[in-house]
Amino acid sequence: MNILITSAGRRVSLVKSFQKELKKIDSSGKVFATDSDPFLSAACQVADGFFKVPQLHVVNYIDVLIDFCKIHSISLIVPTIDTELFELAKNKVRFEKQGIAVVISSVEFVSKCRNKRQIHNFFIQHNITVAKEYAKDNFELPLFIKPSDGSRSVDTYLIRSESDLTPYHFENKKLMFLEYLDHDHYDEFTCDLYFSKDHKLKCVVPRKRLEVRDGEVYKALTVNNSLIPYIKKNLKYIEGAVGCLTTQFFMHKTDEKLIYGIEINPRFGGGYPLTYLSGANFSKWIIEEHMLEKTIEEKFDVWESDLLMIRYDDEILVHGYKG
Repeated sequence: MNILITSAGRRVSLVKSFQKELKKIDSSGKVFATDSDPFLSAACQVADGFFKVPQLHVVNYIDVLIDFCKIHSISLIVPTIDTELFELAKNKVRFEKQGIAVVISSVEFVSKCRNKRQIHNFFIQHNITVAKEYAKDNFELPLFIKPSDGSRSVDTYLIRSESDLTPYHFENKKLMFLEYLDHDHYDEFTCDLYFSKDHKLKCVVPRKRLEVRDGEVYKALTVNNSLIPYIKKNLKYIEGAVGCLTTQFFMHKTDEKLIYGIEINPRFGGGYPLTYLSGANFSKWIIEEHMLEKTIEEKFDVWESDLLMIRYDDEILVHGYKG
């Protein structure tokens, strides 16, 4: 019963959570990791084993993963970054034929999540309000600009005056001109959602974002608020959704009924360690559901509210590294 975390990078806590939960079920089970430069990946160094993979655009990327899984008896793959999701979803059946389960949503749903315009339409179809998208010749200031296919806050801009706009903003068709939701009036939440293999919502954990670095949360607080019944009502079933969905919402500071859906990433987010430590054990549920064929019941009340996470940098030393 071995597990592979792909593109592990800095996700040390994610690797450790799967190691801890797997050992409870299979003392000999191992958690492996991949990265394009595993010797410089902290998560690879704490994994039970690792290997180097080619860049995603290389044609044999999937072949390399399958071969490694067969060599090391890996029966479960947990992907972690946006850019690999589509390829893994597209090849899910190919992995299954080799006895390898990939915890990944459907190709159709992954494609929606990768396109911010499509996910806005998805939210609207599920009765969730979204920020208005302006035409580039008819907008209101201030406005927020982000790419339709972006991640990690790359290529995002807060525009307060027309002098802040450049030809690049107008010429790049991927950049969306959006209604600005002011942080003075709105709190930003990342909500971790767990979906079972039958695409039903089993758990919601709202995490209030207190500090973010490079698109990843560094200080956050679990909050039991109106987002939970709101999400249960509107997203109780999502066709094709499987495993952890990392979702973004804005909620008005004084009117909790005023909620905006921002985006969905169909993978583990960087702030998942807070969800895990609060008691929402997605790592365990994935092992139980995808490796042991257990049915996951609803888990909406298993986690601790008002739990504050303050992250810090730590060191991992690799002896004898030659580069």
